[in-house]
Amino acid sequence: MLTRKQHELLLFIHDRLEADGVSPSFEEMKAALDLKSKSGVHRLIRALEERSFIRRLPNRARALEVVKMPERTIPAKAAPLAEAPRPLPRAANDSVVELPLHGRIAAGLPIEALEGQATLPVPAALLGPGEHYALEVAGDSMIEAGILDGDYALIRRTETARDGEIVVALIDESEATLKFFRREGQMIRLDPANRSYSAQRYEPGQVRVQGRLSGLLRRY
Repeated sequence: MLTRKQHELLLFIHDRLEADGVSPSFEEMKAALDLKSKSGVHRLIRALEERSFIRRLPNRARALEVVKMPERTIPAKAAPLAEAPRPLPRAANDSVVELPLHGRIAAGLPIEALEGQATLPVPAALLGPGEHYALEVAGDSMIEAGILDGDYALIRRTETARDGEIVVALIDESEATLKFFRREGQMIRLDPANRSYSAQRYEPGQVRVQGRLSGLLRRY
């Protein structure tokens, strides 16, 4: 499944190739998607490459080829998680908590955090104080922290974090990722736990903490 921005960019590239035979520039992509910086375009291009929707043609400037197309229906934009707080429902015997399950969160490339109506039963002993929600992990960039693809991350809602904590970070108000949070000078650095991935650096205004990891649930 593509995020809204990934879908929009793929359609924009496809339509420009159909019309002009030349892929648009990064500046044109930034303007078309109303992004704040070209780094957002680079992230989207990389995500589309990872999912085999596009590929770069070697030895040619501005050379992108659309390999496949999804359906043209663009998914509705999801509201940020922090803007939809819910009370924490509990089972009658207080031994199991039904946490709101907000879809899949990327432990690799960022994807949109999808607001959903599903719930996940969680032993109350796994949770501390505060309001929590659950996210299904997608990707392998946190495997060295013991967080695997398909795990359920149990997240305590908060808008603050200390260096070294694993957080849900909302990037540019549209995409969310699960990473170690660190401050690096005037920048925010989001670190993976997999040596195959690189750290991601952002201006403070681009990143909003949506919660801290409080536990994991794994099904076998």
